[in-house]
Amino acid sequence: MPHPQSEQNPSDPQTTAHDPASSGYTPAEAWIALEAARVRTAGLTDPVDEADLVRQHSPLMSPLVWDLAHIASQEEIWLLRNVGGRDPLRPEIDDLYDAFRHPRASRPQLPLLGPAEARAYAHEVRGKVLDLLDRAPGDDPLTRDAFAFGMIAQHEQQHDETMLATHQLRAGGPVIDAPDPPAAIDLPPDEVVVPAGTFTMGTSTHPWALDNERPAHEVAVAAFALDTSPVTCGAYMRFIEDGGYDDPRLWTDEGWRHRTDDGMTAPLFWQRDGREWLRRRFGVLEPVPPGEPVVHVSWYEADAFARWAGRRLPTEAEWEKAARHDPETGRSRTYPWGEEPPRAAHANLGQRHLRPAAAGAYPAGSSAYGVRQLLGDVWEWTASDFTGYPGFRAWPYREYSEVFFGPDYKVLRGGSFGTDAVACRGTFRNWDFPQRRQIFAGFRTARDAGPVARGTGAV
Repeated sequence: MPHPQSEQNPSDPQTTAHDPASSGYTPAEAWIALEAARVRTAGLTDPVDEADLVRQHSPLMSPLVWDLAHIASQEEIWLLRNVGGRDPLRPEIDDLYDAFRHPRASRPQLPLLGPAEARAYAHEVRGKVLDLLDRAPGDDPLTRDAFAFGMIAQHEQQHDETMLATHQLRAGGPVIDAPDPPAAIDLPPDEVVVPAGTFTMGTSTHPWALDNERPAHEVAVAAFALDTSPVTCGAYMRFIEDGGYDDPRLWTDEGWRHRTDDGMTAPLFWQRDGREWLRRRFGVLEPVPPGEPVVHVSWYEADAFARWAGRRLPTEAEWEKAARHDPETGRSRTYPWGEEPPRAAHANLGQRHLRPAAAGAYPAGSSAYGVRQLLGDVWEWTASDFTGYPGFRAWPYREYSEVFFGPDYKVLRGGSFGTDAVACRGTFRNWDFPQRRQIFAGFRTARDAGPVARGTGAV
């Protein structure tokens, strides 16, 4: 989002997810979410030395130490000052950590807090937040259902995913690790057909939903077919071998320009070794697994693949209908599988693994239409531009969503293996420039409904 572990892992979805069937979020749940985010932040910053923390590993990303202090700065501004009415702790650094004032490429030149000072500042802020949590007024829209605290927990987890992407970009050996995700045991059919009809898109009731997820509204969707799993590395290899990167007819004009200017010939981090494809993943060079969802591809690459396959990217409304609509009840679910908070059996979330699970994994996480892996594993590019829903109201600040509305950004859905459950639900919307590849993004394809055809997710 553009603002795009340790062995004991409190960011495990089992410990941070909220049951949406309950009456609302409690201060205790908010504190659990805040602490889970902070433990994850430490797990991403403690394993590297000070030189790595202050180094810019890519002009697309901030130094890790900037993210560390920015997290604390936003927590202070929103919780201590706006909710608690406290005097500023470090007003002189507000400008340094304003993401809109300083592009990522220029942040290393700023007089940033050093690692020790950034950690001390974050610790001081968090200590004062704990004192505030139980005394925050429950009748204020900003604190009802502990919304502001949940917003900050989601903000920190979003930056944790950004820092995880920075780890993928850093040179050198591995400094973080996690067990492998589960294998796919029973493979679903390649595609399913979602019949025409209306469904409720977005939400007006989820206590921690952000402004671009609101309000709930009825959307009519024509019948379409959708891959049951994300497109795999094996399928993408066939696109490469068939000359997909060399055929301008498969690309939009802007996409072809980016492909040519950037010299793209494969997903980011891939390299060929003779007849074998290898990839670099968190400091390890390994063979590309053909049965795993492809990751680190831009919207332009996803769109070109879909054209090559004789298909297209799903619209955002199609993606959400396949993920949330229950044709038996006519209602829209919070998660593809229902209302139960995400568990390990449902989805690959929360950095419990450092790679996508095999395509077709997580049958317990299937939607009512039988579509798998709609949450977790890889963010999924959609065909849609990022815009507000009918009746959208920016709240509590325009810079979260509204300033990004328009044709420059494409919508991604579903979260990745690096997305925490607190910031991932069937209504959650992400967005980024269509040329971005460093994010944990993949895709699945769709087609207008008609004669049954083979999907593209199979190896």
